Amino acid sequence: MALDTLSDFITAIDGIGELHRITEPVSVHLELTEIADRASKLPGGGPALLFERPLLRDGTPSSMPVAINLFGSRKRMSLALGVDDLDSIGARITQLLDLKVPDGFIGKLSLLPRLLEVSKFPPRTARSGSCQEVVWRGDEIDLDRIPVLHCWPEDGGPYVTMTAVISKDPARGIRNVGMYRVQQLGKRHVAMHWQRHKSGAEHFRQMAERGETMPVCIVVGADPASMYSASAPLPPNIDEFLFAGFLRRDPVRLVKAVSNDLEVPADAEIVIEGYIDPAEALVVEGPFGDHTGYYSEADLYPRVHVTAVTMRRQAVYATTIVGRPPMEDFWLGHATERIFLPLLKLTTPEVVDYHMPAEGGFHNLVFVSIDKKYPGHADKVMHALWGQGLMSLAKVLVVLDKDVNVQNPVEAWWAALNNIDPERDVRFTMGPVDVLDHASRAFTYGSKMGIDATRKWPEEGFTRAWPRVITMDAATRAAVDAKWARLGLPPVPHR
Repeated sequence: MALDTLSDFITAIDGIGELHRITEPVSVHLELTEIADRASKLPGGGPALLFERPLLRDGTPSSMPVAINLFGSRKRMSLALGVDDLDSIGARITQLLDLKVPDGFIGKLSLLPRLLEVSKFPPRTARSGSCQEVVWRGDEIDLDRIPVLHCWPEDGGPYVTMTAVISKDPARGIRNVGMYRVQQLGKRHVAMHWQRHKSGAEHFRQMAERGETMPVCIVVGADPASMYSASAPLPPNIDEFLFAGFLRRDPVRLVKAVSNDLEVPADAEIVIEGYIDPAEALVVEGPFGDHTGYYSEADLYPRVHVTAVTMRRQAVYATTIVGRPPMEDFWLGHATERIFLPLLKLTTPEVVDYHMPAEGGFHNLVFVSIDKKYPGHADKVMHALWGQGLMSLAKVLVVLDKDVNVQNPVEAWWAALNNIDPERDVRFTMGPVDVLDHASRAFTYGSKMGIDATRKWPEEGFTRAWPRVITMDAATRAAVDAKWARLGLPPVPHR
C-alpha cells in the first residue's frame, strides 16, 4: 500500500524500529545539525530522527516537530518507495521499456496489463486537501514561525533544504518539480538556488525573456515517493508527480494552490507559495555548507516573494542536512543509481552496473562495469556517459570489466589500480562540471578524467600475458565451508 503522507512514512519507519524520538529541547540553530550529522554517520546510515520539542532561532518552542534523516538508510529508502529491493523498480522500468509488440492476438493481449499500469500513473486533481487546513496570507505570513534550520556556522542564513519546488515551462506548460535549497531572507522572502543546469532555472530564463512574473510553490513534506522524485534526474518533459505515481503504483493527488495557478500535493505538510519578478535584481544567496563537505560561495539568485503559506493542522517540518559524506543524501542518490540503471542501458547497453560512492559526492567519482567487446570499448563508454544528462557533470569515470563488483569501492579500486598503466589508460577532456565544484578552473566548466581499468587487448598495444585473479578451488572452499562453524571464527563473506 502506498504511503500517502509524511506522517504515514514516519509511522512506517517507527514500525520497522528505525525511528528515534528526541524529547529534549534542541535548537534549530546549529545544534540540531550537529546531532543529525553524528547520527547519519553511524553504521548503515543511523536512525531517522523526530525532534518533538525543537526550539526556534529566537529560543522559543516550535509548534512543529522536525523530522530528519528519514531516507538515510537502505531499508528506509526501500520503505519510502514501497519495495524490498530498489533494483526491483529498475526491473519494472525494464519491463515497460520492452514494449515490442508480439505476434498474434493472444500475444498482443499480453501487453494490456503493462499498458493499463501506465494509464494509472498521471496525478489526479482534488477539490481540497489537508495541506490547506491552515492558511497564512498578508501580515500572517511569518517564516520565522517555521523551524527552518541554520545548518552550519558560516551559512548565509537559515535554509529550507528538503524541498519540492514546483514551476512550469511557460511555453509548453510542462511542470517541473526540483529539490533546490532555499535560503530564508526574512519573514516573507526567500532566495531560490537553482543551478544553471536545472529545469527550474530554465523556466526562470524563459519567463525573464517574456517579461512575466514566475509563480513558484515550495513544498515541504509530502508522500515519500514525491519527495524522492523531486531529487530524481528526470528528463525535462517527464512530470515528477507522474514518476512518483509510477513508484507508488497509485496516482499523486494534487490541489490548486491558494495564491497562484500551480498544483501542489494535496496532503503536503507545508507549502510556501510565491512568485519571482525577473525584472528585479538578483539577491545574494549563500554561503552554504554543501554536500561536497565544503562551503559553496555566495552568489546571485532570484528572490521569491511569499504570497501565502499553507499547511496541515498538525504539520511536521521535514528537512535534511548536507555536508561531509556520508549523509542522508547518499541514500537518495543510491536510489537514483539503482532506479535509473535501465535507462542508462538504453543508450549504453554494454553497461553492466555503475556506482557513485559517498566519498565522491555523486558527480566526483563514478565506477562503471561493462561487457567489453572490442578494443577501445571503455573509451566509447566514457564519452557516451559524459553525454547523458547530469552524468555529463561526472569528474572522474572509472571503467572496469563486468566481473568487478563496482558496488564495492574497495574491490573497484583494487581492480583499477592493478589494471592501469597511467600514461596509457588515463584520458582527459573538457566539459560542464557541477556548480559546486570549487576546484574547477571556471564556474561550471572544467576538466574530466576517464580511467580505462579494463583488461587490455593486443589491439590496444598490450602484448604481455594478462594474469588470472587468485581464487581457491571449489572443492577446498566447500570443505572449509563444512567445518567453518567448528573453527570458532566469525562468519566472513566469500570473495
